[in-house]
Amino acid sequence: MIEEQALDPARHDRKGFSCGVTELDEYLQRFAIQQSKKGVSVVRVLIDTNLPAEILGYYSLSAAQIDVNALTEADQKQLPRYPVPCFRIGRLACSISHQGRGIGKLLIGCAVTRCLEARKQVAAYALIVDAKDVRAKAFYKHYGFKTCLDSPMTLYLALGVDK
Repeated sequence: MIEEQALDPARHDRKGFSCGVTELDEYLQRFAIQQSKKGVSVVRVLIDTNLPAEILGYYSLSAAQIDVNALTEADQKQLPRYPVPCFRIGRLACSISHQGRGIGKLLIGCAVTRCLEARKQVAAYALIVDAKDVRAKAFYKHYGFKTCLDSPMTLYLALGVDK
């Protein structure tokens, strides 16, 4: 069974993780724990409960804000004219051995679910991400993220409106 967990260096094999992008591998192996301890980001991993040390994929979340003028005109109409609070996916990666199996989709779903839960306590309008390349941008657009008007590699997913 696939399960999401907080990254734990005592349980999860960070050194054994490779997604094929050196920067993303190095982040998980060298910086993720430090940044979590300092309150810079929270790192979550997907594991198979039958092999709990193996990291199938991971993502990091942190607080952020976005200038309202970066959003689509339709979204701007609903918001005040100052930067709005958001969550940010800082990193998202899937192990090479599990690419093409829907892990990326699961990671996005877990991140959105976590943001919606946090939003019950701390307001945030959207989940934003800075795509590393056009392939990553296409991945996020496939899941409903919109391109920011002022930065073509920054995308956002509005988290909905409470009723």
